[in-house]
Amino acid sequence: MAQAKSLVNTVELGRAIRRKRDDANLSLRDVADETGVSASTLSRIENGTGKPDADNIARLTAWLDMPMERIMSGRQTTGDEAKPVIYFPQESMPSIVEAHLRADRNLTPETAAALSELFRVAYTQFSHPGTETRGRSKRK
Repeated sequence: MAQAKSLVNTVELGRAIRRKRDDANLSLRDVADETGVSASTLSRIENGTGKPDADNIARLTAWLDMPMERIMSGRQTTGDEAKPVIYFPQESMPSIVEAHLRADRNLTPETAAALSELFRVAYTQFSHPGTETRGRSKRK
């Protein structure tokens, strides 16, 4: 009997958790305290070896402020179809851009990840008040 494919994209979930943890300088224990999901479960999800239950998925997507649909595999698409990108307006721009890049069938997963990281760094640098580029127009 063939094993059913998981409907949850744990790689996507793990990547999002690790990125938010790194950005906020949080430990696994810190995230466990905030979400109610054990540090060992979080570690397994981040490493791609864990299969979270529905309650943990709900807790983590709420903590990530990520639509649950982002990590659900749903129906399979053929090579000719574009994979739909699902996001909510409250998501950060880098997350939305990353979702679009990963859905682009013309990009390899590695290229999409590299472009996403480049965008995230540039967006972070240029979107905050007080960055070097904001004051350039005032120079004499």
